Amino acid sequence: MNKRLEMLEKLVNLGTADAFAEYALGMEYKKVGRHADAISRFNALRERDPSYVPVHLMAAQLLVELGRYEEARAWLEHGLSAATTKGDSKALGELRELLAELPA
Repeated sequence: MNKRLEMLEKLVNLGTADAFAEYALGMEYKKVGRHADAISRFNALRERDPSYVPVHLMAAQLLVELGRYEEARAWLEHGLSAATTKGDSKALGELRELLAELPA
């Protein structure tokens, strides 16, 4: 197991991790091909902090890679709402772009 993954798992399992640490753990799972764990971590983060904009795009990208387009669409729609609320125009553009690329 890589050290970064191990450190992030310990931090998150302690229950003291911030949103970024949880997001980083999901990204690390994605990086090592543990897709179910990544999606689970992204879901947990969205439940805890639905306003954390980056998780919406990363979860949607992973779901697109896995061919799970309807789930990706739902993540993107939630992300658009969160990004609008935060006034994050860069994220809005990225979320809209991926949403437009999804198969109908």
